[in-house]
Amino acid sequence: MDGSSLGKWLCLIVYILTLLKTEGASIPMTIVQAAVARGAVCLDGSPPGYHFEKGSGSGINNWLVHMEGGGWCESVESCVSRRDTYKGSSLKMEKTMGFSGILGSKQAANPDFYNWNRIKIRYCDGSSFTGDVEAVDPKTKLYFRGERIWQAVIDDLLAKGMRNARNAILSGCSAGGLAAILHCDKFQSLLPASARVKCVSDAGYFIHGTDISGGSRIESFFGQVVKTHGSAKHLPASCTSKTRPELCFFPQYVAQAMRTPLFIINSAYDSWQIKNILAPTAVDSKKEWKNCKLDLKKCSATQLQTVQNYRTQFLKAVNIGLGSSSSRGLWINSCYAHCQSGSVSTWLADKSPVVGNVKIGKAVGDWFYDRSAFEKSIALTLATLLASVLIPNHESRHLVYIYCH
Repeated sequence: MDGSSLGKWLCLIVYILTLLKTEGASIPMTIVQAAVARGAVCLDGSPPGYHFEKGSGSGINNWLVHMEGGGWCESVESCVSRRDTYKGSSLKMEKTMGFSGILGSKQAANPDFYNWNRIKIRYCDGSSFTGDVEAVDPKTKLYFRGERIWQAVIDDLLAKGMRNARNAILSGCSAGGLAAILHCDKFQSLLPASARVKCVSDAGYFIHGTDISGGSRIESFFGQVVKTHGSAKHLPASCTSKTRPELCFFPQYVAQAMRTPLFIINSAYDSWQIKNILAPTAVDSKKEWKNCKLDLKKCSATQLQTVQNYRTQFLKAVNIGLGSSSSRGLWINSCYAHCQSGSVSTWLADKSPVVGNVKIGKAVGDWFYDRSAFEKSIALTLATLLASVLIPNHESRHLVYIYCH
Protein backbone atom coordinates (compact mmCIF):
# COMPACT_ATOMS: atom_id res chain seq x y z
CA MET A 1 0.00 0.00 0.00
CA ASP A 2 1.54 3.34 -1.04
CA GLY A 3 1.70 6.39 1.19
CA SER A 4 -1.17 8.13 -0.56
CA SER A 5 -3.52 5.17 -0.08
CA LEU A 6 -2.43 4.71 3.52
CA GLY A 7 -3.10 8.37 4.20
CA LYS A 8 -6.61 8.11 2.78
CA TRP A 9 -7.37 5.05 4.92
CA LEU A 10 -6.08 6.76 8.06
CA CYS A 11 -8.22 9.81 7.36
CA LEU A 12 -11.23 7.56 6.86
CA ILE A 13 -10.58 5.73 10.15
CA VAL A 14 -10.18 9.00 12.04
CA TYR A 15 -13.41 10.29 10.48
CA ILE A 16 -15.33 7.17 11.51
CA LEU A 17 -13.97 7.31 15.07
CA THR A 18 -14.90 10.99 15.28
CA LEU A 19 -18.46 10.21 14.22
CA LEU A 20 -18.74 7.38 16.72
CA LYS A 21 -17.53 9.66 19.47
CA THR A 22 -19.95 12.45 18.66
CA GLU A 23 -23.04 10.33 18.07
CA GLY A 24 -23.67 9.51 21.73
CA ALA A 25 -22.82 6.89 24.32
CA SER A 26 -23.74 3.24 23.91
CA ILE A 27 -27.31 2.67 24.98
CA PRO A 28 -28.14 -0.79 26.36
CA MET A 29 -30.94 -2.91 24.95
CA THR A 30 -34.04 -3.40 27.06
CA ILE A 31 -35.46 -6.90 26.65
CA VAL A 32 -39.24 -7.09 26.99
CA GLN A 33 -39.34 -10.44 28.75
CA ALA A 34 -43.03 -10.08 29.60
CA ALA A 35 -43.82 -10.09 25.88
CA VAL A 36 -43.11 -13.82 25.66
CA ALA A 37 -46.24 -14.68 27.66
CA ARG A 38 -48.40 -12.98 25.06
CA GLY A 39 -46.56 -14.60 22.16
CA ALA A 40 -44.90 -11.37 21.10
CA VAL A 41 -41.60 -12.84 19.98
CA CYS A 42 -39.01 -12.66 17.21
CA LEU A 43 -38.88 -15.16 14.37
CA ASP A 44 -36.89 -17.58 16.55
CA GLY A 45 -39.12 -17.18 19.62
CA SER A 46 -36.78 -14.86 21.53
CA PRO A 47 -38.23 -11.78 23.28
CA PRO A 48 -38.20 -8.40 21.50
CA GLY A 49 -36.02 -5.50 22.56
CA TYR A 50 -35.46 -1.78 22.23
CA HIS A 51 -32.91 0.87 23.17
CA PHE A 52 -34.12 3.74 25.35
CA GLU A 53 -32.45 7.01 26.27
CA LYS A 54 -34.56 8.96 28.76
CA GLY A 55 -35.60 12.52 28.17
CA SER A 56 -34.63 15.46 30.34
CA GLY A 57 -35.57 19.05 31.05
CA SER A 58 -38.15 20.42 28.62
CA GLY A 59 -38.22 17.08 26.78
CA ILE A 60 -39.14 14.87 29.71
CA ASN A 61 -42.74 14.38 28.47
CA ASN A 62 -41.84 14.14 24.79
CA TRP A 63 -41.36 10.77 23.07
CA LEU A 64 -39.71 9.76 19.81
CA VAL A 65 -40.17 6.08 18.93
CA HIS A 66 -38.07 4.99 15.96
CA MET A 67 -38.41 1.58 14.30
CA GLU A 68 -35.39 -0.17 12.86
CA GLY A 69 -35.40 -1.27 9.22
CA GLY A 70 -34.02 -4.37 7.58
CA GLY A 71 -36.16 -5.64 4.70
CA TRP A 72 -38.68 -8.47 4.85
CA CYS A 73 -38.89 -12.24 4.52
CA GLU A 74 -41.66 -13.32 2.18
CA SER A 75 -41.52 -17.09 2.48
CA VAL A 76 -40.84 -19.80 5.03
CA GLU A 77 -37.46 -20.40 3.37
CA SER A 78 -36.35 -16.77 3.50
CA CYS A 79 -37.60 -16.41 7.07
CA VAL A 80 -35.66 -19.51 8.13
CA SER A 81 -32.48 -17.99 6.70
CA ARG A 82 -33.21 -14.80 8.63
CA ARG A 83 -34.27 -16.48 11.89
CA ASP A 84 -30.82 -17.10 13.36
CA THR A 85 -29.42 -13.64 12.57
CA TYR A 86 -29.87 -10.26 14.26
CA LYS A 87 -32.79 -9.71 11.89
CA GLY A 88 -34.69 -12.62 13.41
CA SER A 89 -33.43 -13.05 16.96
CA SER A 90 -32.75 -10.71 19.85
CA LEU A 91 -30.11 -13.22 20.97
CA LYS A 92 -28.04 -12.28 17.92
CA MET A 93 -28.37 -8.53 18.29
CA GLU A 94 -25.73 -6.11 19.50
CA LYS A 95 -26.52 -5.37 23.13
CA THR A 96 -25.65 -1.67 22.95
CA MET A 97 -26.21 0.97 20.31
CA GLY A 98 -25.26 4.60 19.75
CA PHE A 99 -27.90 7.14 18.72
CA SER A 100 -27.43 9.86 16.11
CA GLY A 101 -29.39 11.90 13.58
CA ILE A 102 -33.05 12.16 14.58
CA LEU A 103 -32.20 10.18 17.75
CA GLY A 104 -29.08 12.19 18.57
CA SER A 105 -28.53 13.59 22.07
CA LYS A 106 -26.47 16.67 21.19
CA GLN A 107 -28.40 19.92 21.06
CA ALA A 108 -26.34 21.45 18.27
CA ALA A 109 -26.86 18.42 16.01
CA ASN A 110 -30.51 17.74 16.91
CA PRO A 111 -31.96 20.90 18.50
CA ASP A 112 -35.63 19.95 18.38
CA PHE A 113 -35.45 16.39 19.72
CA TYR A 114 -32.12 15.98 21.56
CA ASN A 115 -33.64 15.90 25.06
CA TRP A 116 -36.76 13.84 24.27
CA ASN A 117 -37.27 10.28 25.41
CA ARG A 118 -35.74 8.53 22.40
CA ILE A 119 -36.35 4.87 21.60
CA LYS A 120 -35.20 2.56 18.83
CA ILE A 121 -37.28 -0.61 18.48
CA ARG A 122 -35.22 -3.51 17.14
CA TYR A 123 -36.58 -5.33 14.11
CA CYS A 124 -36.73 -9.11 14.27
CA ASP A 125 -39.98 -10.19 12.61
CA GLY A 126 -39.52 -9.50 8.88
CA SER A 127 -43.00 -8.04 8.31
CA SER A 128 -42.68 -4.36 9.24
CA PHE A 129 -44.27 -5.27 12.59
CA THR A 130 -47.52 -6.52 11.02
CA GLY A 131 -47.46 -10.32 11.31
CA ASP A 132 -49.71 -12.40 13.55
CA VAL A 133 -49.95 -16.17 13.01
CA GLU A 134 -50.86 -18.23 16.06
CA ALA A 135 -49.67 -21.61 14.79
CA VAL A 136 -45.97 -22.49 14.93
CA ASP A 137 -44.69 -25.17 12.58
CA PRO A 138 -42.71 -27.66 14.72
CA LYS A 139 -40.31 -28.24 11.84
CA THR A 140 -39.30 -24.63 11.17
CA LYS A 141 -40.12 -23.24 14.63
CA LEU A 142 -40.87 -19.88 13.06
CA TYR A 143 -42.96 -17.29 14.88
CA PHE A 144 -44.75 -14.71 12.74
CA ARG A 145 -45.65 -12.20 15.45
CA GLY A 146 -44.55 -8.72 14.30
CA GLU A 147 -47.79 -6.97 15.26
CA ARG A 148 -47.67 -8.45 18.74
CA ILE A 149 -44.07 -7.27 19.12
CA TRP A 150 -45.05 -3.71 18.23
CA GLN A 151 -47.95 -3.71 20.69
CA ALA A 152 -45.87 -5.26 23.49
CA VAL A 153 -43.09 -2.69 23.12
CA ILE A 154 -45.54 0.22 22.91
CA ASP A 155 -47.36 -1.07 26.02
CA ASP A 156 -44.03 -1.22 27.84
CA LEU A 157 -43.26 2.37 26.87
CA LEU A 158 -46.73 3.57 27.84
CA ALA A 159 -46.16 2.08 31.30
CA LYS A 160 -42.83 3.90 31.52
CA GLY A 161 -44.45 7.28 31.03
CA MET A 162 -45.40 7.60 27.38
CA ARG A 163 -49.08 7.52 28.37
CA ASN A 164 -48.50 11.08 29.63
CA ALA A 165 -46.82 12.33 26.45
CA ARG A 166 -47.29 15.93 25.42
CA ASN A 167 -45.46 15.52 22.12
CA ALA A 168 -44.75 12.27 20.30
CA ILE A 169 -43.34 11.03 17.02
CA LEU A 170 -43.46 7.55 15.53
CA SER A 171 -40.68 7.22 12.99
CA GLY A 172 -38.61 4.61 11.22
CA CYS A 173 -36.20 3.87 8.40
CA SER A 174 -36.84 1.60 5.39
CA ALA A 175 -39.03 -1.33 6.54
CA GLY A 176 -39.30 0.62 9.80
CA GLY A 177 -40.33 3.70 7.83
CA LEU A 178 -43.11 1.69 6.23
CA ALA A 179 -44.09 0.47 9.71
CA ALA A 180 -44.32 4.09 10.86
CA ILE A 181 -46.95 4.69 8.19
CA LEU A 182 -48.85 1.45 8.81
CA HIS A 183 -49.00 2.00 12.59
CA CYS A 184 -49.30 5.77 12.63
CA ASP A 185 -53.01 6.19 13.37
CA LYS A 186 -52.91 3.35 15.90
CA PHE A 187 -50.00 5.03 17.69
CA GLN A 188 -51.90 8.30 17.86
CA SER A 189 -54.99 6.57 19.28
CA LEU A 190 -52.99 5.22 22.26
CA LEU A 191 -51.80 8.64 23.43
CA PRO A 192 -53.61 11.50 25.18
CA ALA A 193 -56.05 13.41 22.98
CA SER A 194 -54.28 16.62 24.02
CA ALA A 195 -50.88 15.43 22.79
CA ARG A 196 -49.30 16.58 19.56
CA VAL A 197 -48.66 13.31 17.70
CA LYS A 198 -47.12 12.99 14.25
CA CYS A 199 -45.28 10.39 12.18
CA VAL A 200 -42.08 10.52 10.15
CA SER A 201 -41.20 7.94 7.50
CA ASP A 202 -37.62 7.84 6.23
CA ALA A 203 -37.09 5.82 3.03
CA GLY A 204 -40.30 3.96 3.80
CA TYR A 205 -42.42 5.23 0.92
CA PHE A 206 -42.15 2.13 -1.24
CA ILE A 207 -44.18 2.65 -4.40
CA HIS A 208 -46.40 0.34 -6.41
CA GLY A 209 -44.06 0.79 -9.34
CA THR A 210 -43.55 -0.74 -12.74
CA ASP A 211 -40.29 -2.63 -13.19
CA ILE A 212 -38.08 -3.02 -16.27
CA SER A 213 -40.14 -6.02 -17.47
CA GLY A 214 -43.31 -3.91 -17.53
CA GLY A 215 -44.72 -5.80 -14.55
CA SER A 216 -44.66 -5.23 -10.81
CA ARG A 217 -42.48 -7.79 -9.07
CA ILE A 218 -42.74 -5.79 -5.84
CA GLU A 219 -46.53 -6.33 -5.77
CA SER A 220 -46.14 -10.10 -5.77
CA PHE A 221 -43.33 -9.87 -3.21
CA PHE A 222 -45.37 -7.77 -0.79
CA GLY A 223 -48.31 -10.10 -1.41
CA GLN A 224 -46.19 -13.02 -0.24
CA VAL A 225 -45.06 -11.08 2.85
CA VAL A 226 -48.68 -10.37 3.79
CA LYS A 227 -49.71 -14.00 3.19
CA THR A 228 -46.77 -15.62 5.00
CA HIS A 229 -47.03 -13.41 8.08
CA GLY A 230 -50.83 -13.23 8.26
CA SER A 231 -50.58 -9.44 8.11
CA ALA A 232 -53.88 -8.59 6.43
CA LYS A 233 -55.92 -8.32 9.63
CA HIS A 234 -53.51 -5.76 11.10
CA LEU A 235 -53.09 -3.48 8.09
CA PRO A 236 -55.07 -0.22 8.25
CA ALA A 237 -58.76 -0.98 7.81
CA SER A 238 -59.20 2.33 6.01
CA CYS A 239 -57.18 0.74 3.20
CA THR A 240 -58.10 -2.96 3.34
CA SER A 241 -61.80 -2.08 3.23
CA LYS A 242 -61.25 -0.57 -0.22
CA THR A 243 -58.64 -2.76 -1.89
CA ARG A 244 -56.68 -6.01 -1.72
CA PRO A 245 -54.63 -6.36 1.50
CA GLU A 246 -51.29 -6.72 -0.30
CA LEU A 247 -51.77 -3.29 -1.87
CA CYS A 248 -52.02 -1.85 1.64
CA PHE A 249 -48.30 -2.47 2.06
CA PHE A 250 -47.82 0.42 -0.37
CA PRO A 251 -47.95 3.82 1.37
CA GLN A 252 -49.60 5.53 -1.59
CA TYR A 253 -52.82 3.64 -0.80
CA VAL A 254 -52.58 3.89 2.99
CA ALA A 255 -51.63 7.55 3.39
CA GLN A 256 -54.73 8.77 1.57
CA ALA A 257 -56.96 8.00 4.55
CA MET A 258 -54.53 8.62 7.41
CA ARG A 259 -55.77 10.95 10.15
CA THR A 260 -52.42 11.60 11.79
CA PRO A 261 -49.99 14.12 10.24
CA LEU A 262 -47.24 12.42 8.22
CA PHE A 263 -43.83 13.62 7.02
CA ILE A 264 -41.98 11.80 4.23
CA ILE A 265 -38.18 11.80 3.93
CA ASN A 266 -37.09 10.06 0.77
CA SER A 267 -34.90 10.22 -2.30
CA ALA A 268 -36.61 10.27 -5.67
CA TYR A 269 -33.76 7.98 -6.71
CA ASP A 270 -33.97 5.75 -3.64
CA SER A 271 -31.17 3.20 -4.05
CA TRP A 272 -33.17 0.29 -2.59
CA GLN A 273 -36.13 1.00 -4.83
CA ILE A 274 -33.99 1.32 -7.96
CA LYS A 275 -32.37 -2.05 -7.16
CA ASN A 276 -35.47 -3.92 -6.03
CA ILE A 277 -38.58 -2.27 -7.45
CA LEU A 278 -37.36 -0.86 -10.77
CA ALA A 279 -34.75 -3.48 -11.66
CA PRO A 280 -35.13 -6.52 -9.39
CA THR A 281 -32.71 -9.35 -10.13
CA ALA A 282 -35.62 -11.72 -10.75
CA VAL A 283 -36.61 -9.86 -13.94
CA ASP A 284 -33.08 -9.00 -15.06
CA SER A 285 -32.20 -12.44 -16.46
CA LYS A 286 -29.34 -11.16 -18.59
CA LYS A 287 -27.92 -9.14 -15.67
CA GLU A 288 -27.88 -6.03 -17.83
CA TRP A 289 -28.67 -3.87 -14.81
CA LYS A 290 -26.18 -5.42 -12.38
CA ASN A 291 -23.43 -2.82 -12.78
CA CYS A 292 -25.83 0.07 -13.33
CA LYS A 293 -27.58 -0.57 -9.99
CA LEU A 294 -24.29 -0.62 -8.13
CA ASP A 295 -22.97 2.55 -9.75
CA LEU A 296 -25.21 4.87 -11.76
CA LYS A 297 -22.17 6.13 -13.65
CA LYS A 298 -22.04 2.72 -15.30
CA CYS A 299 -25.58 2.96 -16.64
CA SER A 300 -26.22 3.31 -20.35
CA ALA A 301 -28.08 6.34 -21.70
CA THR A 302 -31.22 4.19 -22.01
CA GLN A 303 -30.90 2.94 -18.45
CA LEU A 304 -30.42 6.46 -17.15
CA GLN A 305 -33.62 7.52 -18.86
CA THR A 306 -35.41 4.55 -17.27
CA VAL A 307 -34.14 5.61 -13.85
CA GLN A 308 -35.24 9.17 -14.58
CA ASN A 309 -38.70 7.87 -15.46
CA TYR A 310 -38.81 6.00 -12.16
CA ARG A 311 -38.42 9.34 -10.40
CA THR A 312 -41.59 10.45 -12.19
CA GLN A 313 -43.38 7.29 -11.00
CA PHE A 314 -42.23 7.98 -7.46
CA LEU A 315 -43.39 11.60 -7.38
CA LYS A 316 -46.79 10.62 -8.80
CA ALA A 317 -47.17 7.99 -6.07
CA VAL A 318 -46.29 10.57 -3.41
CA ASN A 319 -48.91 12.94 -4.79
CA ILE A 320 -51.52 10.14 -4.77
CA GLY A 321 -50.82 9.37 -1.12
CA LEU A 322 -50.21 12.78 0.40
CA GLY A 323 -52.35 14.95 -1.82
CA SER A 324 -52.54 18.59 -0.82
CA SER A 325 -53.28 18.18 2.88
CA SER A 326 -51.68 20.91 4.97
CA SER A 327 -50.85 18.39 7.70
CA ARG A 328 -48.52 16.45 5.42
CA GLY A 329 -44.88 17.30 4.86
CA LEU A 330 -42.26 15.98 2.50
CA TRP A 331 -38.53 16.34 1.94
CA ILE A 332 -37.50 14.59 -1.26
CA ASN A 333 -34.00 14.94 -2.62
CA SER A 334 -31.99 13.40 -5.43
CA CYS A 335 -29.38 11.45 -3.50
CA TYR A 336 -28.79 7.87 -4.60
CA ALA A 337 -29.44 6.88 -1.02
CA HIS A 338 -31.64 4.89 1.32
CA CYS A 339 -32.32 6.23 4.84
CA GLN A 340 -31.04 9.70 5.67
CA SER A 341 -32.43 10.61 9.11
CA GLY A 342 -30.32 8.27 11.23
CA SER A 343 -26.89 9.74 10.56
CA VAL A 344 -25.40 12.91 11.97
CA SER A 345 -23.81 13.56 8.57
CA THR A 346 -27.12 13.70 6.70
CA TRP A 347 -29.50 14.99 9.40
CA LEU A 348 -28.21 18.46 10.29
CA ALA A 349 -24.46 18.69 9.69
CA ASP A 350 -22.62 21.42 7.80
CA LYS A 351 -22.51 19.36 4.61
CA SER A 352 -25.86 17.61 4.96
CA PRO A 353 -28.01 17.52 1.81
CA VAL A 354 -30.52 20.32 1.39
CA VAL A 355 -33.83 20.81 -0.38
CA GLY A 356 -34.89 24.41 -0.87
CA ASN A 357 -31.77 25.28 1.14
CA VAL A 358 -33.22 23.44 4.15
CA LYS A 359 -31.65 20.38 5.81
CA ILE A 360 -33.68 17.38 6.93
CA GLY A 361 -33.43 18.09 10.67
CA LYS A 362 -34.71 21.64 10.32
CA ALA A 363 -37.49 20.68 7.90
CA VAL A 364 -38.83 17.99 10.26
CA GLY A 365 -38.55 20.23 13.33
CA ASP A 366 -40.29 23.17 11.66
CA TRP A 367 -43.09 20.90 10.43
CA PHE A 368 -43.58 19.13 13.77
CA TYR A 369 -43.81 22.35 15.78
CA ASP A 370 -45.89 24.09 13.10
CA ARG A 371 -43.24 26.75 12.65
CA SER A 372 -43.60 26.37 8.91
CA ALA A 373 -44.92 23.84 6.41
CA PHE A 374 -42.44 21.95 4.29
CA GLU A 375 -43.46 20.27 1.07
CA LYS A 376 -40.56 20.32 -1.34
CA SER A 377 -38.66 18.04 -3.63
CA ILE A 378 -35.51 18.83 -5.54
CA ALA A 379 -35.84 18.69 -9.31
CA LEU A 380 -32.55 17.35 -10.62
CA THR A 381 -31.82 15.34 -13.70
CA LEU A 382 -29.49 12.37 -13.40
CA ALA A 383 -26.83 14.32 -15.28
CA THR A 384 -26.72 16.79 -12.39
CA LEU A 385 -26.91 14.00 -9.84
CA LEU A 386 -23.96 12.13 -11.30
CA ALA A 387 -21.88 15.30 -11.31
CA SER A 388 -22.54 15.85 -7.60
CA VAL A 389 -20.19 15.11 -4.74
CA LEU A 390 -20.17 12.02 -2.54
CA ILE A 391 -21.01 12.19 1.15
CA PRO A 392 -20.99 9.35 3.70
CA ASN A 393 -24.12 7.61 4.94
CA HIS A 394 -23.83 5.46 8.07
CA GLU A 395 -27.42 4.30 8.64
CA SER A 396 -26.79 0.71 7.53
CA ARG A 397 -23.90 0.06 9.94
CA HIS A 398 -21.51 -0.25 7.02
CA LEU A 399 -19.57 2.66 5.57
CA VAL A 400 -21.06 3.29 2.15
CA TYR A 401 -21.20 6.36 -0.03
CA ILE A 402 -24.12 8.03 -1.70
CA TYR A 403 -24.40 10.38 -4.65
CA CYS A 404 -25.89 13.52 -3.24
CA HIS A 405 -26.75 17.12 -3.99
